[in-house]
Amino acid sequence: MTRILPGVIAMAAIVVASNILVQFLILDGLLTWGAFTYPLAFLVTDVMNRVYGTQAARRVVFAGLIVGIICSLIGSQIMLQGDGYEYPAVALRIAIGSATAFAVAQMLDIAMFNRLRDGSWWKAPLGSTLVGSTVDTVIFFAIAFSAVFNGLSAAAADEIIWAQDAVPFLNAGPLVPLWVSLAVADWGVKLTIALLALLPFRLIVGRMQRAKI
Repeated sequence: MTRILPGVIAMAAIVVASNILVQFLILDGLLTWGAFTYPLAFLVTDVMNRVYGTQAARRVVFAGLIVGIICSLIGSQIMLQGDGYEYPAVALRIAIGSATAFAVAQMLDIAMFNRLRDGSWWKAPLGSTLVGSTVDTVIFFAIAFSAVFNGLSAAAADEIIWAQDAVPFLNAGPLVPLWVSLAVADWGVKLTIALLALLPFRLIVGRMQRAKI
C-alpha cells in the first residue's frame, strides 16, 4: 500500500479539486475549471499502471471513486439559491453519472493500456486515455443530462432540466440541447490534455522507475 500512496493522494486531490472547480464556469458556461483538472486522473492511472501494474492502478482508481462518492454526498447536502428557488450543489443524476463514468472509463483505460503496453512508450498512455476519455464523456453527459433518463425520476429530471434547453451548438451553430455542447467542449479539453500529458507521463514514469532500482 505504501508504494501506491502517492498515486492515491494524487488521485484524491484531483477528484476533490475537480468537484470544487466544476462550480466555476468559463467560456460563457461551456466549460468549468474542473474540466482541466479531471482529465489528469487518467495520467495518474496510467503512471501507476506502467510502474506498478494493473492491480495497483485499480486500487488507485477505487480510492478515487470512494473520494468522488463522498464529494457527491457532501455536495448533495449543500443547497444553493438561484432564480428564486433552492437546489443542491450536486444533482442526483450528476452524482450517479459522475461515479458511473469514472469507474467504467478508468477500468477501460487500464484494460486498453495493458493491450498497448508493449508498443512504443506513448501508445499505451495516449490510446488508453483517448478511449477512456471518450467513454467517460458519453456516459457522464448521457446519464447526467440527456432526456433519455428523464423517466427514471421526475424530481431528478427537474434538477437538470436546464441542460436540455435548445441553444446554438457551441454558442454558434444550429440549435441543440445545451448538454450536447457541454459534452463536446469537455471532450475537446480531455483530448487536448491527453496529448499534453504525454510529456509528464514520460518524466514521472522515468523518475519512479529509477527510484525502484
